[in-house]
Amino acid sequence: MTSIARRRPLLATALITALGLTALAAVPPVHAAGAYPEKPIRLVVPFPAGGPTDAMARLIGQRLSQQLSQPVVIDNRGGAGGTIATEAAAAATPDGYTLFFSTTGTMAINPSLYRTMKVDPLRAFDAVGSVAATENVLVVPPSLGVGNLQELIALARRKPGSLTFGSAGNGSSNHLSGELFKSMAGIDIVHVPYKGSSAAFTDLLGGRISMMFDTVSSQVQYLNAGKVKALGVTGPARSEALPKVPTIAESGLPGFDVTIWFGLSAPKGTPPDALARLNGDLQKVLAQPEVRAQLAQLGARPLPGTPQAFTGLIQRDTAKWSAVIKASGATVD
Repeated sequence: MTSIARRRPLLATALITALGLTALAAVPPVHAAGAYPEKPIRLVVPFPAGGPTDAMARLIGQRLSQQLSQPVVIDNRGGAGGTIATEAAAAATPDGYTLFFSTTGTMAINPSLYRTMKVDPLRAFDAVGSVAATENVLVVPPSLGVGNLQELIALARRKPGSLTFGSAGNGSSNHLSGELFKSMAGIDIVHVPYKGSSAAFTDLLGGRISMMFDTVSSQVQYLNAGKVKALGVTGPARSEALPKVPTIAESGLPGFDVTIWFGLSAPKGTPPDALARLNGDLQKVLAQPEVRAQLAQLGARPLPGTPQAFTGLIQRDTAKWSAVIKASGATVD
């Protein structure tokens, strides 16, 4: 065999290799997707800056950014009881980079209260996880002359239609707390809506209304000063801030529960790996002693849990508040 003949297989192999390398060079390089998250995350908050919901969202956002190693940018979208923010967050790209600081109002109350609402929160969002919860407390002026819940109910039954309860407006948590109380106690008390809780409380102190439900954090100082009397907290357990005040449920209305909760949601279709990462880091945040202490200052307690548990909470409260709103006839549009 000649030297040329012996070299032909080698030449053929070299040629095939060269052609293969050329073909590979013509194919654009494929980069492996980076681990989530790779850029800042937007957190849509349904109320203006400066309020208690905004303060809680900023606390959670700041701590989450430390866990995720990415900035969490607060986007306040106030107006229309939170429906503007709800619709904006639901319309965002479901890529894990937009979150919604959801509340009892935006997720479970507004769908029944706002007939023109464009989205169904249960269908428009994926749950990330619950964040925190707080309760209201039923307060009356000392001049009303009742010492406990049963005495208040007895007075309302003796004088149907003569007692009043104030609220921050139609559909507010203190309004619906009153409507649920009215229904479960079987009493006739009259709702007086105000433009905010402060105005309602001023009239309560002046004796112009008989009672109101308000946040525990707002009432502690007035209770300690003896300006109002607490008859019961609305949650399933006593408040750490008011340990001597019984729940309404234990005071004669079993099953009474008005818990105001906050959570994180994401537009429907957000990647499961992003939801899992977010929930895992949220649990770490809620376990931090400093976060628990700051939530307590806001009158709230941490509410850790799975996305499934948060979805169940939203479903149950949606059904409950839908029935209360229908029975009360409350509407805002």
